[in-house]
Amino acid sequence: MNPVFTDVFTEIAVLLLVASIIGIIGMRLRQPLIVAFIAVGILVGPSVLGWVSANDQVDLLAKLGIALLLFVVGLKLDLHIIRTMGPVALATGLGQVFFTSVVGYIIAIAMGMTPVTALYVAVALTFSSTIIIVKLLSDKREVDALHGRIAIGFLIVQDIVVVLVMIGLSALGEAGDATSLGREAIEVLVKGGLFIVVIGLLMRYVLTPLLHQLARSRELLVLFAISWAVALGAAGAHLGFSKEVGAFLAGVSLASTAYREAIGSRLVSLRDFLLLFFFIDLGAGLTLTTLGAQILPAIVLSLFVLIGNPLIVMAIMGAMGYRKRTGFLAGLTVAQISEFSLILGAVGLSLGHIDADTMGLITLVGLITISVSTYMILYSHPLYERLSPWLGVFERKQAHREEKGYLSKEENSVDVILFGLGRFGLGIAQTLRQRGYRVLGVDFDPDLVRRHEGEGYSMRYGDAEDPEFLASLPLEEVQWVLSSVPDKQVNLALLHGLHEQDFKGRVAVTAHSSRDAKHFIGAGADRVLIPYADAATEAVDSLFGVSDGRLPEVTDKSHTHPVEY
Repeated sequence: MNPVFTDVFTEIAVLLLVASIIGIIGMRLRQPLIVAFIAVGILVGPSVLGWVSANDQVDLLAKLGIALLLFVVGLKLDLHIIRTMGPVALATGLGQVFFTSVVGYIIAIAMGMTPVTALYVAVALTFSSTIIIVKLLSDKREVDALHGRIAIGFLIVQDIVVVLVMIGLSALGEAGDATSLGREAIEVLVKGGLFIVVIGLLMRYVLTPLLHQLARSRELLVLFAISWAVALGAAGAHLGFSKEVGAFLAGVSLASTAYREAIGSRLVSLRDFLLLFFFIDLGAGLTLTTLGAQILPAIVLSLFVLIGNPLIVMAIMGAMGYRKRTGFLAGLTVAQISEFSLILGAVGLSLGHIDADTMGLITLVGLITISVSTYMILYSHPLYERLSPWLGVFERKQAHREEKGYLSKEENSVDVILFGLGRFGLGIAQTLRQRGYRVLGVDFDPDLVRRHEGEGYSMRYGDAEDPEFLASLPLEEVQWVLSSVPDKQVNLALLHGLHEQDFKGRVAVTAHSSRDAKHFIGAGADRVLIPYADAATEAVDSLFGVSDGRLPEVTDKSHTHPVEY
């Protein structure tokens, strides 16, 4: 079949345009982009339009996307969340994985699958999408809710299991028979152990000071992060335990640094862009005939995931003393399979363990469960109200975990988030701390961050203009967000980002002039600080008494009169 397009650039341009259009439709239907992108792949694939011919280029971009996905997962791997969740994260995470894999395997065998194929399908059914769940919970402002925190805890457990499974598959893929499997497993473990030791030494002696130097340039910081992810991914592939695992360990190696949030937030968009090609490549490899033949088994397995996974989570949480409502809302987050399930299937297909029909089955289950579970999570509260009378079996008479405040918020919550710790910002921070306020400082200067951390301030390295970084901050607990940075664009971006996060507290920003102050008030600032004008007012007041009202004052949106000089 002759290529439809004369060059690769035109083909990629058309694919991106089609993905944008289908993505808009998916967004209007409130569906995750994963569903839209797989649909794009099927649409442009051989079974419909047949537009994809640049398979090598798309495959390369897809591999880069998977590497960045695992890198960001490792980068944001916060074991502290698991510790603060207590046993519930481990119990629900491991319990759900065990239940789903065992029962899923039995169902797959009953459908006539071979043991290896059934194993792949069963394992694929166990993983839930961290990306989708966090996005849905964030949109509903439920990340900090009890069920949201529990859900994120056992999703992290699932992410760790994913990596272990991929290591196991790598050993299985290298082994030619059962005899060599043990030898290959030992070799992978030895190589992996040495690899981790080398990474640990680099973490201790090289990476932190290197990142500190690179952080002086945002571009260099991001470039190094990408190169580090790809380099360790390539190293992992050469050592025999897959590029995905290598990229994951690259992320873990930077997770303990002060720059992880800044790096992660800047890579999210690039990750999603490159993953587009993975889903296009996946969809393009499927035919409507293949999907049609798998509809009945896909429906059976989808019902198992949509109903069985939430039930096992509810049963475990109920046994541990949580209310049925908490268990139900947390359980809905595992009512779908994830992008990792699709990646797992793709790895199995490349290793020759499964065929295209099985890959089509896993993809179809993904499309069904992701689509349906999205609406289940979006309308979780009305759904709970309807089902509540039948859920009493999942709740003890005394829900002791919640009654004791088992998962209370962290004690080190903050009252004020302060952007910019220069001379003016540091003065504000000192005064606030003296008056008993808990302050979290944010700055993009690594030297300032390190210096003020040494002085006892709670600090984050980050960018006020980055909406992904803002989403990582504890905004639910904060009374005020202050910006001592007088830059107009920075403050407008901050105000917009806080609005997008539905921040309920008050916001104060700093301006150079009354003109900028008016812009900030119009953009939603509760208060505008004009340092030189404020200082002049204070000086005159101290010399001549209280202001007569004509001198410059702190601008407040409650004022009805214009700002004057």
